[in-house]
Amino acid sequence: MRILGGSGRVVGLALVAGLVGHGMVLALARPATAEDASGRMAGMPVQVAQALGEGAISRIRVDGTQRIDPSTVESYLTVSRGDRFDPGKLDESLKALFGTGLFADVVLRREGGTLVVVIKENPIINRIAFEGNKRVKDEQLNAEVRLRPRVVFTRSKVQSDTQRLQDLYRRNGRFAAKIEPKVIELDQNRVDLVFEIEEGPRTGVRRVNFVGNRTYSDGTLREKIQTKESRWYRFLTSDDSYDPDRVAYDRELLSRFYLSEGYADFRVASAVAELTPDQEEFIVTYTVEEGERYQFGPIGITTSLKNLDTEALRSRLTTQEGDWYDADAVEKSIQILTEAVGDLQYAFVDVRPRVERDREKLTIKLTYDINEGPRVFVEKIDITGNVRTVDKVIRREMRLVEGDPFNSSKVKQSEQRIRDLGYFERVNVAVAEGSQPDLSAVEVEVTEQSTGEISFGAGFSTTDGPLADFSIRERNLLGRGQDLRVGATVSGKRQEYDISFTEPYFLERDLSAGGDLFRISRDNQKESSYDETATGMGLRMGYPLTEHLRHRLSYRLAETEITNVESSASRFIREQEGSRLVSEVGHELLYDTRNSKFNPNRGYYIRLRNEAAGLGGNAKYVRSRVGTGVHFPITDQWTFTASGEVGYIFGVGQDLNIADRFFIGGDTLRGFAVAGVGPRDLSTKDALGGAQYARATVEASFPLGLPSEFDVLGHVFTDAGSLAGLDRKDPVIVDAHALRVASGVGVSWRSPFGPIRLDLAVPFMKESYDKKEQFRFSFGTRF
Repeated sequence: MRILGGSGRVVGLALVAGLVGHGMVLALARPATAEDASGRMAGMPVQVAQALGEGAISRIRVDGTQRIDPSTVESYLTVSRGDRFDPGKLDESLKALFGTGLFADVVLRREGGTLVVVIKENPIINRIAFEGNKRVKDEQLNAEVRLRPRVVFTRSKVQSDTQRLQDLYRRNGRFAAKIEPKVIELDQNRVDLVFEIEEGPRTGVRRVNFVGNRTYSDGTLREKIQTKESRWYRFLTSDDSYDPDRVAYDRELLSRFYLSEGYADFRVASAVAELTPDQEEFIVTYTVEEGERYQFGPIGITTSLKNLDTEALRSRLTTQEGDWYDADAVEKSIQILTEAVGDLQYAFVDVRPRVERDREKLTIKLTYDINEGPRVFVEKIDITGNVRTVDKVIRREMRLVEGDPFNSSKVKQSEQRIRDLGYFERVNVAVAEGSQPDLSAVEVEVTEQSTGEISFGAGFSTTDGPLADFSIRERNLLGRGQDLRVGATVSGKRQEYDISFTEPYFLERDLSAGGDLFRISRDNQKESSYDETATGMGLRMGYPLTEHLRHRLSYRLAETEITNVESSASRFIREQEGSRLVSEVGHELLYDTRNSKFNPNRGYYIRLRNEAAGLGGNAKYVRSRVGTGVHFPITDQWTFTASGEVGYIFGVGQDLNIADRFFIGGDTLRGFAVAGVGPRDLSTKDALGGAQYARATVEASFPLGLPSEFDVLGHVFTDAGSLAGLDRKDPVIVDAHALRVASGVGVSWRSPFGPIRLDLAVPFMKESYDKKEQFRFSFGTRF
């Protein structure tokens, strides 16, 4: 028999036999290595094992407890009073006690018929602190660690949390970060846990290399991935810091790009990141195998569904024979076919592409197989995570309800509609098995985010001069999806104050309704020698007619005033000085297929607006406007836009007021000043507005060769327009249906401080009395 260790700690599983009082002493202590204690128990001398097995446990005594009740310690033992001193059972008891994570050390000792359990409790964490962190906030670090105050301290958990913090810094591009946990012992067996952090510099990407690419240059491929090379101008982004997750995502981006360009056999063989010798940056190398480029061969549609006309579906496909193979177009065609067949009342549809490669002709024969899918119905829809938003706000965005045939396309639409609400930081819609094989459960999990906004704005435009705005808005009032906004805009030429409220689902229907109170003042001295103020209210209501077609009704009641008319102003303006009451009803039809409301590059819209005044008030007129626009990509990076609009207004039993007439120029006709074209009093140079107008724009947008993250675009455009139709005739008034045309170039930048745009336009079809404006500049931001 031997005693192991020289530092006071028992190493391994040691048995110490001796005379203590009148009994045999048995000590079982925590193994200091990862070896199995029971394995060593099995290797004990036979006579010692027999000695341990002799006699029964008459009493169990627990020593060393502070917070934990001795009976709790006994409950973890696998032996009890009356049991024999079985080495195997005692070994299991030792493991069970350490497995609780409550104890730093445990010793089992035999004193005669008494089993003595000596424990040392793990301390309790008093607080957790972080020192040295500047780039990562305490809140982010706290969210990453699992230990918490008033939780039992264990070294294994500290090691785990240290690794989690290390991973967090690596995700933030700081691979040189060093984290050292420090334990400060307090009274009452408590400790403070302090993570001392040396963040180190951000670990950038010195170079991104590609091996095996023949068709596309390294520069082209670098534009397709998210990881960027470190440059001084990338101080506003972290894409130039090394992140292994981002590198893995880049592999997917490369595959998507090549598959959309016809390289059906493409694969990324490897993506390797190597630290530079100075340990400060990475060199990332992607090895690719491009393969051959394929074209679409014959494209067919087959189906097992009865009475389904497959030929009628061909026109909807985005894949055409002879085009280069495009995996994105195949996916889009699958979605279109699924929706189209679903619209024909085929509830259960499964569309799968069947691909046949011809490696000699380098073509891919593609067949869309449309078959009946499994008959599955929606059993229930469960919504979780909406702490503030009421369930019905989310449910009304679902394209499915309980009892409907299950449709994966509608599940995706529902998820996108819930995201578009803007109420949630995260939205996840998953499908789970129902209580029966033909039933499914739709699980909607959301994470709430703040929907209240207080915003300040500042900017400058050629039209309005310096401007500032302030608004308070709640987009999800009381969690019911209602929108309330109070705002003010003040500029050199315009002051606007408004309050608006919108109920998106009025009367529990897909019917938006809202109201507005406003006061708008505009300085028109430069253009027409008068000021204009409108104070009033408006009501509006909108509803969808189809997926892309929406109808809107409106009513506006406003008092408009023409004031501060200069004595030198046109007599046709002086005679309109004063106030009047406008009661106007209107409607709008909008058909919109654009892929973005703010920066579209595909799709078109058609808008029809009509307003009529005279239902009360003392203004009587009818106004109509029709506009359209189309966007489509010329190449991957070039976008073409064409738009046009015409308008007409006429007075009913009275002449038109200048506040009701149309004005074009400035943003609506570049190359000409605001109100720079149209009827004009030649004696005073005042613009009088017109009753009919037409304008059109064609524009091409393209990158300027700068890094893509700058989001700087160049523009080439031509604007054309005409304004005429004044209902007054006088020798001093010019009113010609003359066409004005200007062409120019522009630069736009979606900067971190707001959109900035500069345009230079030169008119080449104009009238001598027109007011020209070659430069236009606009800048705006919110914070």
